[in-house]
Amino acid sequence: MSQKSAGPEILKMIELIGKLPGLGPRSARRAALHLLKRKDQLLMPLADALAEAGNRIEQCKTCGNYDTLQPCAVCQNTGRDDSVICVVEDVPDLWALERASAFRGRYHVLGGVLSPLDGVEPEDLTIGMLVDRVKGGEVKEVIFALSATLDGQITVDYVRDQLEGLDVTTTRLAQGVPHGGELDHLDEGTLAAAMRSRR
Repeated sequence: MSQKSAGPEILKMIELIGKLPGLGPRSARRAALHLLKRKDQLLMPLADALAEAGNRIEQCKTCGNYDTLQPCAVCQNTGRDDSVICVVEDVPDLWALERASAFRGRYHVLGGVLSPLDGVEPEDLTIGMLVDRVKGGEVKEVIFALSATLDGQITVDYVRDQLEGLDVTTTRLAQGVPHGGELDHLDEGTLAAAMRSRR
């Protein structure tokens, strides 16, 4: 879209929409036009919802999930098993496991995986917070639900080393998760099977 065909507000909107994952410039233009054509039904409610989310939603200080509550609703749920923590790479993975109803314990969001090539070091993740949670003594099992990639395996190995000497069993999701696959792209049945078959 040229400068002449749209004002700066529309261009800014397209630019911001284009920063969302999976949306290129053409998709961003289509999405912006769709929102503008449905201003009252979509654009204004979306703007209000985004403003409210920006003001109210924060990251849980216990597990790393996003919620308006502190700690989050998952952490506040007294019906969950405190003896098991499922370690995930990021919040979408936590949400995927919750959609599958495959896990009833606690979560820990690392905020990524170790990646020497990308400059992601242990201090960039919440590994220290996880170790502190396990040191509390109530956790008996840590399940690694990280993507089946080389960086995921490096992260699992590193965290296992950090948990060495603590009275905790470590397991990892087994069959059902394809090599190189990401949890957020898997269906609920596959995730449930992988959780049941962990080793």
